[in-house]
Amino acid sequence: MWQGRQPHPQHSKNLPSYIEPSSDGTNLTFKDKERGILGCEHYQRQCKLQANCCQKIYSCRFCHDDAEDHNIVRTDTEFMFCMHCQTIQPAAQVCEGCQRSTAHYYCDKCKLWDDDTTKDIFHCDACGICRQGLPNDFFHCDKCNICMSISMQNAHRCIERNLESDCPICGEYMFTSTTAVIFMKCGHCIHRACHNDYIQTSYQCPTCLKSLFDMSEYFRRLDRELERQSMPTEYQKFVSVIFCNDCEQKSCAKYHFFYHKCKRCLSYNTTVLRTESNTSDADSTASSSSPPLLTSQEDLNDTESS
Repeated sequence: MWQGRQPHPQHSKNLPSYIEPSSDGTNLTFKDKERGILGCEHYQRQCKLQANCCQKIYSCRFCHDDAEDHNIVRTDTEFMFCMHCQTIQPAAQVCEGCQRSTAHYYCDKCKLWDDDTTKDIFHCDACGICRQGLPNDFFHCDKCNICMSISMQNAHRCIERNLESDCPICGEYMFTSTTAVIFMKCGHCIHRACHNDYIQTSYQCPTCLKSLFDMSEYFRRLDRELERQSMPTEYQKFVSVIFCNDCEQKSCAKYHFFYHKCKRCLSYNTTVLRTESNTSDADSTASSSSPPLLTSQEDLNDTESS
């Protein structure tokens, strides 16, 4: 049972005298206040850490980084603050003052405390951090430098140091993110939640623009739509040089306002590189070399996706 907060936090024995707690960090914080679960919005735990960089007490590294103008180096953490007996002491799983366990899981390498018993956590020496899951369910890919599900061991595209990047949607650094990360068909990674929202409006990888799914049925529907609605006569002499985001090949396609089909893989996931006339030299001299009403958009065609 909680015994109440003491007015002034006490140092445990053998603690260096120069270590003093922050006056604003010794209050109780909760993961779920209604249920009396100690911690913060990021972790469930019964202690706080004392940042080695500024000596301030915070519930976790994320709470520190959100409040300060510098980031914590969590592996440098040496001391913790027990929220039960209000004591600062060397970082450990069990409080040396009240003998309470501060967390169900503790990693002395990462200085990670997590008291959520529903989580399975293991430390990967190759990654240098703790990962969620059971170690037997994962393998470490040295090229990607990330732990992946065993099911992906011979079925993923290696991208060097793949996870050491920001999520292409929310911008959070994914290597140390506590949010679930998935690997898309093309091999690039993204937060699962960001991916679920993103695919409601796009079928392209936000990093490389490759199709994330089998789009053959959708492309067949575009074929039928283009057959029903031909381009006006004045546009039919123009062709577009396109780059296919799926097969990574260049080809030519009939000019269209929106859709350009790759002749090699039949994908409509293409980018227009340039548009030009398909007439003879004599005809080209007598007429414009750009589609009507598009002369001011030629530069835009370099990045236009269809």
